[in-house]
Amino acid sequence: MVSWIISRLVVLVFGTLYPAYSSYKAVKSKDVKEYVKWMMYWIIFALFTTMETITDIFICWVPFYYELKIAFVVWLLSPYTKGSSVLYRKFVHPTLSSKEKDIDDYLCQAKDKSYDTLVTFGRKGLNVAATAAVLAATKSQGVLSDRLRSFSMHDLSAYQSDPTEMDSGSVPTQSAAGQQRARTMMRSKSESGYTKGQSPHGCQAGSGPVVFKPLPEFLGTPSQI
Repeated sequence: MVSWIISRLVVLVFGTLYPAYSSYKAVKSKDVKEYVKWMMYWIIFALFTTMETITDIFICWVPFYYELKIAFVVWLLSPYTKGSSVLYRKFVHPTLSSKEKDIDDYLCQAKDKSYDTLVTFGRKGLNVAATAAVLAATKSQGVLSDRLRSFSMHDLSAYQSDPTEMDSGSVPTQSAAGQQRARTMMRSKSESGYTKGQSPHGCQAGSGPVVFKPLPEFLGTPSQI
């Protein structure tokens, strides 16, 4: 456990932070020699980090495993051993030079496939989102229509027809009341004619020809009476 903690601190401080600051100084000073030196180091350190991820899983039980990692990082950084420069010039550079064309072709193919894959998954995602939106809208419309159907159509029609029925029903009542008043006035007129010696139809009693007087206009025709 102690060896693991020490190895992580050494890799973090001496293997990452110190080379990062030195690379900054090389870029700032525009020293080509230092720039090339730290570029070679970062290439070797990237390979070391990749291998470390695998070895930490499978061979971390090997005795002095973390101590060997510390020694390897120090060997890479030491200006006396120049481990990163040695590894790069003897192994990495010749290997990459011989496989450079194949690696470039593979990267181009991977880039194109990744772009096509991204477009395909993007289209599928948009289709799924559109389908979900349509289903949600359809479901909400169904719920709304069910709520509207819950209301009784008979109650709605009765509610709409009540005001018209009240208006139409008041007309016969008013006409019947007018006819009743006309009949009452006609009867009172007839009674007053009898008392004055006239016939009920407006003719004078006694000798002589019978003369009919016209009925008042407000009484209407005999058929209406």
